[in-house]
Amino acid sequence: MYWDVKIVKPLADYQLYVEVEDGRCGVFDVKPYLDKGVFRELKNIYYFIQVDILFGAITWPNEQDIAPETLLANLLPIELSGNANVHTV
Repeated sequence: MYWDVKIVKPLADYQLYVEVEDGRCGVFDVKPYLDKGVFRELKNIYYFIQVDILFGAITWPNEQDIAPETLLANLLPIELSGNANVHTV
């Protein structure tokens, strides 16, 4: 689908670099979710960096996921001009 995530990379400060099938790319900030329910486990940076993609959605091993609607509504766009300042963890 158009909203399927094709690339996700953990960044510093609990952020994720994301590329979506429809060509959008940007940074998603996970910090607002870290004190909520099942997302508390993501505070452990070694767990946070285990982020992956399952059926086009951002997920972690213990089944936490980011809903596509939430991801797209809060994705901060960046330009991929070769000068993008994106640092992975």
